[in-house]
Amino acid sequence: MTTPNCLLYCHCAHAKVVPDATKQAVLKALAESGRPFEAIADVCEASARKDPALARLMAQPGLQMIACHRRAVSWLMHAAGTELPDNVTVHNMRASTADDIMRALDSRTEVVS
Repeated sequence: MTTPNCLLYCHCAHAKVVPDATKQAVLKALAESGRPFEAIADVCEASARKDPALARLMAQPGLQMIACHRRAVSWLMHAAGTELPDNVTVHNMRASTADDIMRALDSRTEVVS
């Protein structure tokens, strides 16, 4: 089993586009897994504020994100003044189950973009 160098979880606190049950299940599974991860309340909000933490996170080797659609994350990073690197794996909570996402973390494959 391989673990990501950097794992970023977006709780999507403001947009309400990710089902609450999925967010809670993923967050619980991450906490119980013992994997190190960084949680951000809402990538959309951080992007709107041009939070410099986003650029720092995008520069992390082996980054995997648990958020929503890859294309949305890409545009949010662009709006924040940084870019989503091609090698970043984005796991989509809008279209995937928590179990699928947790399994995909090990394989570094995006379950749904």
